[in-house]
Amino acid sequence: MLAGLLGTCRYHILGEEHYLPFYRARRPVIFVLWHGRLLPCTYAHRREGIATLVSQHRDGGYIARIVERWGFQVVRGSSTRGGSPAFRQLLRHLRAGRSLAITPDGPRGPREQMKPGPLLLAQLSGAPIIPGAGGADRAWWFGGWDRFLVPRPFARLRIVHGEPLRIPRDADAAALGSYSADLEARLAAVMRIADAA
Repeated sequence: MLAGLLGTCRYHILGEEHYLPFYRARRPVIFVLWHGRLLPCTYAHRREGIATLVSQHRDGGYIARIVERWGFQVVRGSSTRGGSPAFRQLLRHLRAGRSLAITPDGPRGPREQMKPGPLLLAQLSGAPIIPGAGGADRAWWFGGWDRFLVPRPFARLRIVHGEPLRIPRDADAAALGSYSADLEARLAAVMRIADAA
């Protein structure tokens, strides 16, 4: 049903130059986007062999089935349930050359506030973080904690990718805090562009 809906939409993808060189060099990236915007972004990147973190909560099972059909490798876990094993699995995916997609405010918020997982994965793996966002000219907005966006049929979607952010291996806690604030600002910037659809 969702694939049929999203298949009616028209996509305008911006910022491919920020991640395609890594793809061509067979080097992984870490796509980071807010939970409320995952639907258009996930569909736009289907069948690329990306691994993604999906919560172990009941609604996570539904999301996992959808994204697996779209060609994603699913890792189940979250910051509150199964976090450490999931983190190790994600790191193994990166070291095997597979890109990741992570929603760092999931699975339950606070909305659009960074959790440290993507930064630590980038620090340990050397993979760059690519901030992303999806917007639609016509959409339904669901009233949960994340204001989940579902495009309406035949909507025009704008998928935006920002410049890569690298986290140095020797970054300490204070530096990671600064990078976290920087990444939140980058996500806000790509969201503004996406919402100009």
